Amino acid sequence: MKKKVISALLATTLVAGMLVGCGSKEAADAPAKDAAATEEKTEEKAEEKTEDAAAAEDTAAATEEGKVFNIQVWNEEFKSRITDHYPGYEAVDGTTGKIGDVTVKWTVTPSDDNAYQNNLDEMLLKQADAAADDKVDMFLIEADYALKYVNSDYAMKIADLGITEDELKDQYQYTKDIVTDGNGDLKGVSWQGCPGVFIYNRAAAKEVLGSDDPQTVQEAVKDWDTFLATAAKMKDAGYKMCSSANDTYRVFSNNVTSKWVEDGKINIDENIKAWAEMSKEMVDKGQAGTHDLWGDDWSKGFYPDGKVFCYFGPAWFVDFSMAADVEGSIANQGGWGATEGPQGFFWGGTWICAATGTDNASLVADVIRQLCCNTDIMLDIVKDDNDFVNNVPAMTQMAADTSYQSKVLGGQNPLAMYCAGAGNIDLSNTSPYDQGCNEEFQNAMKNWYEGSYATYEEAVEAFQKAVVEKYPELTY
Repeated sequence: MKKKVISALLATTLVAGMLVGCGSKEAADAPAKDAAATEEKTEEKAEEKTEDAAAAEDTAAATEEGKVFNIQVWNEEFKSRITDHYPGYEAVDGTTGKIGDVTVKWTVTPSDDNAYQNNLDEMLLKQADAAADDKVDMFLIEADYALKYVNSDYAMKIADLGITEDELKDQYQYTKDIVTDGNGDLKGVSWQGCPGVFIYNRAAAKEVLGSDDPQTVQEAVKDWDTFLATAAKMKDAGYKMCSSANDTYRVFSNNVTSKWVEDGKINIDENIKAWAEMSKEMVDKGQAGTHDLWGDDWSKGFYPDGKVFCYFGPAWFVDFSMAADVEGSIANQGGWGATEGPQGFFWGGTWICAATGTDNASLVADVIRQLCCNTDIMLDIVKDDNDFVNNVPAMTQMAADTSYQSKVLGGQNPLAMYCAGAGNIDLSNTSPYDQGCNEEFQNAMKNWYEGSYATYEEAVEAFQKAVVEKYPELTY
């Protein structure tokens, strides 16, 4: 650009000189200051054009979106929500889709043995140097380890996506609290809330309690002492109260008064200890097994021959995890019911994060707006998937809708119970180490229940060593 300006100035000078040489009186009499002024204006215009061109290039770069939209997940749940509810999404195959001319690539890494986080961490560490088509654009996080990513630079501020507080005003407050960093910046958004309920086998309730009415069952499990008394009755009738001791774990862990880690030191809350002792009693009496969650033995209770009275879970558990689509299961026959249980609790939840460095920020923002802010779409998710969505007006409306029925729960509308629980969820005692601590504590207690350790204290020592091995920065 500078060369062009100089060439133009030289040409002007040459023409002026030629005019003078030919005897042009007008040119010969022109003041020198006019020539200087002309030169200055020409330079200013050239600089303005240069700045305008640079600004145009910056704008084009800022608005240019990537052609590959990479999403990191640990199972198929969120993928099904996008496939079924995001406007314009086209499925190509099991791991690929299309949104307009953008290719959507799904990377599904199961959470077992921390595999999902390990893979995600590796990808995010390479983000700055990754090719455009390989950059992580969106990733999901769970409550148990949300703070690890929220308090890092790997997740963008939601405000930087252009999403305002007003757009999120209808969401349950706890779903915002858990993904707000130490500076007060929101780093994730969820389409769902996860308050839990007590899920019971209606046939067993009729046989042992005389009724499967939710109020009757609630009276039989209204607190933990009453729960244990009912467990004894169920055992006498040939039922386990719970498939596994781990089924009650989340109820206790969600009602702690301290964090797993305090000032870098592992801490065992009294409520966690109470769970361990109650569970040992139930296992010793044959009222609960020691199965790991999600295993085949644990899942036998989803069927009539499994002879299990109850599970604990949120809305996603009822429809996504209890074999509702399998012929012969209790869920498939509408044989479960729901009531409040001994204590309120929540389990899980999935938050959408925009990866720092994404070249598809506008698309990430639109996914969040559609699935997490669009009330019509969120109502469809409730009706089609029986999920509990993160929208207070939508859930209040559905809780009062007498036409809404859960097939799994025998036509019951449990949403009022979920709504009541959602407003009372307190996440003030969460820590970045929750997933690892929860898993290792349950593993250690299982070994105690099964006789590998003679005492609770031995199991605790094994737990502490396992956690420090996983998180070397901690002490006990």
